[in-house]
Amino acid sequence: MTYPLSLAVTAAALSLASFAHAADPLVDVAWVTENLDSEDVVFVDLRSGGAYLDGHIPGAVHTQYGGPKDQWRMKVGQVRGLVREPEQIAAHLGRIGVSNDDHIVLIPGGTSSSDMGAATRVYWTLSYLGHDELSILDGGMAAYLKELDDKKIPLNPLQKGKVDRGSASFVAKPREHMLLTADDVEIMVATGVVPVDNRTRDFHLGITKSGAAKTAGTIPNSVNLPHSWLTVDAKGSFRESDALAALYAAAGVSLTDPQINFCNTGHLASIGWFVSHELLNNKNALLFDGSMAEWTHTGHITDQKVTF
Repeated sequence: MTYPLSLAVTAAALSLASFAHAADPLVDVAWVTENLDSEDVVFVDLRSGGAYLDGHIPGAVHTQYGGPKDQWRMKVGQVRGLVREPEQIAAHLGRIGVSNDDHIVLIPGGTSSSDMGAATRVYWTLSYLGHDELSILDGGMAAYLKELDDKKIPLNPLQKGKVDRGSASFVAKPREHMLLTADDVEIMVATGVVPVDNRTRDFHLGITKSGAAKTAGTIPNSVNLPHSWLTVDAKGSFRESDALAALYAAAGVSLTDPQINFCNTGHLASIGWFVSHELLNNKNALLFDGSMAEWTHTGHITDQKVTF
């Protein structure tokens, strides 16, 4: 089959296994406390502004993920949750003092698998921008605050208020093969690439519809691997590799074959992409940024497995 230009790039990228991160994709609380004074490490807090100001990892800067001031995603027409232009994100990173030379450690709240999706989505976005020195705090801020003294006060150091690192230069070098349109996905699925639906079962079956999507259902030929399976008890800590591999086998998802992770707006799907691409080292895994929001608003057919 002859691919259009964008798909030719994607196919080539898949076959070359694209890139590998130099940093460990997950770090724990001990690593964080050992690196509080590291000049090349920048902690980026993804929680609400109020939670950040009340107490954060010393030196951490804040960025707004989600909400009306979302620095990472935007609405285009009727499709919400799309990644912002690379230059916009790069400018924002520069304003909060993050440069291309920094090892960025992302700090989500860590209360649920969905909450960890803030970190995995930003991680994917930074990967798309060409940045390789990336990690996520496993368990998020909940893990950092878990250790208490006999007076129920957190043992790990905290800092209140806003951190000003000054400005920096961040230059985006987008990996275009990582950004798929609905048309790209349709063609790839027709050639045998498996779409992996990371939503809960009710969304996959078409019983429940997201407000972001025009119609209920899923991408035809997709398999269901809910994001909540991938963290321990659907909370903020990722499962060990052996457990993840067993869950992928149970869901019928290959650990090596090309796959396209999707959800409603590309948030929860980033958890599936992160686990496949980073933790299980399947460099054939891709994320569909627009997911069902774009798929349904651009007229593509859905598979509604349960009808009423």
